[in-house]
Amino acid sequence: MKPLFIGLVFIAFALTLTPNLTAQPASNSVAAPVLGNAPVPAPAPSAGLLNAWLREQCEWFTPWDFGGQFRARLEVKDYFFTPGAAPAIPGRAEVDFLKNGGDENDTYLLTRTRIHLGYNSDWFRVFLETQDSTSTGDKRTPNLESEVFNLRQGYILAGNLKDFPLVLKAGRQEMVYGNEYLIGTADWVNIGRTFDAIKLRYETEELWVDAFTSYPVIPRDNDFNFSNNYDEFSGIYGSSDNLIPWQQSQLYFLARNTSQNSPNYAVGALQPLASPRDIYTIGSRLKSLGGQLDNWDYTAEGAYQFGRYAGVTGTAPTAVQLASKSHRAYAAHADGGYTFTNACATPRIGLEWNYASGSNNSDHHGTFDTLYPSTHLFSPIMDFYSWQNIQDARINFSMRPCPKLTLTSCYRGVWLASTADSFYLGNTAARTGGTPGAHNGFAVNPTYSRYVGMEADLTAKYAITPYASVGAGYGHFFRGDYIKQSLSALGSSDADYVYLQTVINF
Repeated sequence: MKPLFIGLVFIAFALTLTPNLTAQPASNSVAAPVLGNAPVPAPAPSAGLLNAWLREQCEWFTPWDFGGQFRARLEVKDYFFTPGAAPAIPGRAEVDFLKNGGDENDTYLLTRTRIHLGYNSDWFRVFLETQDSTSTGDKRTPNLESEVFNLRQGYILAGNLKDFPLVLKAGRQEMVYGNEYLIGTADWVNIGRTFDAIKLRYETEELWVDAFTSYPVIPRDNDFNFSNNYDEFSGIYGSSDNLIPWQQSQLYFLARNTSQNSPNYAVGALQPLASPRDIYTIGSRLKSLGGQLDNWDYTAEGAYQFGRYAGVTGTAPTAVQLASKSHRAYAAHADGGYTFTNACATPRIGLEWNYASGSNNSDHHGTFDTLYPSTHLFSPIMDFYSWQNIQDARINFSMRPCPKLTLTSCYRGVWLASTADSFYLGNTAARTGGTPGAHNGFAVNPTYSRYVGMEADLTAKYAITPYASVGAGYGHFFRGDYIKQSLSALGSSDADYVYLQTVINF
């Protein structure tokens, strides 16, 4: 219970401290909460505590950017997979929803500190950011959320779109596109994701187009992080708000070319290393623009993939490549909602549907490659699955009882797209364990039901000041027939998740 006590004390301290802070307008702000897929306006932007104070003292500091962010989150997980933990009953596999012999509870405190330095001029910008991530009380081994101070971002940006339509950005950087279902920062994770990338943007009043090539940075604790040069990710991504007046229209072509050296790239990597593949993704995303359809909103996205894929067995440094197969896969997303702007607390209700193909025969690989997603935005808040071999349907509800408080809830049903494929984890790795037909793990068994279960979530976020926010959430996953059948020989249980979080931008 020590992590719980520490987390509650810290949040209480933040609540008493931050209301006395004075906000100043500038460029950085506490991120806007997301309700389903409809963004809620963030509080007034701020430069962060340090920037605001320095710019008050002297205008010389105006082009400089000094600051950072501190985030603390307490997580309580019941009947979750705890990798590396010794099972209570010898010989039992550690898997999600295991009732007898698994780890019934894992409670831990995560902290993350980011410090950055930047300089801006009309035609040039340089930005450096370091990050330190810690985890206290976590039973997972190795600890996937802990990494001592490392270089998170370091890039230069050259160009001025006011005078010329081309801008170049080169170095270690975040990449965010669309709903982050395919390309995102994975910010909910304590370490997150960045790329060593070169990106060229062409932008006019009518549209913008990015062309980039990159390598994902692989975090390793107590070691400088290098990018995986065997996992190349390139693409062209375009967007226009004028092609159809009431919506944002986006089109993209993405290429992921991963060599056979990738699975053995690094020992001790804190994220899965990609297996060999040459996968090409073509897709489109359409999203309504605010205020164009009265109180209605919608988002639709579809993607098709082709190429080749090879799985591996084992882990670095002795991973072995399996036979290469042709790859054909697809995914789709659709959501829509209505906001009652004239009602008390401006409630919004929305419906959402997601689908991603899975493999169903041995002739080709059909599991959709979700690339580099922010999975938490796709499957909040328990993060049990990713956009792979999955179908879910959900109802989203949100309201704002007061300007600084946002409440959200979600209820969803989850099914496998194909029982001839795996039930994939939130980190995109396949669930494994047990013997097919023995009901003692998540080994692939085509005879099982496709119905995974239902999840109910409730979250609250309060923006104390433009510099700080606190939040909390609770999720419960109701087992479906697929989980019950997979673990019937061992016993299964519903899962619960609770978090408390505070974020301070300084």
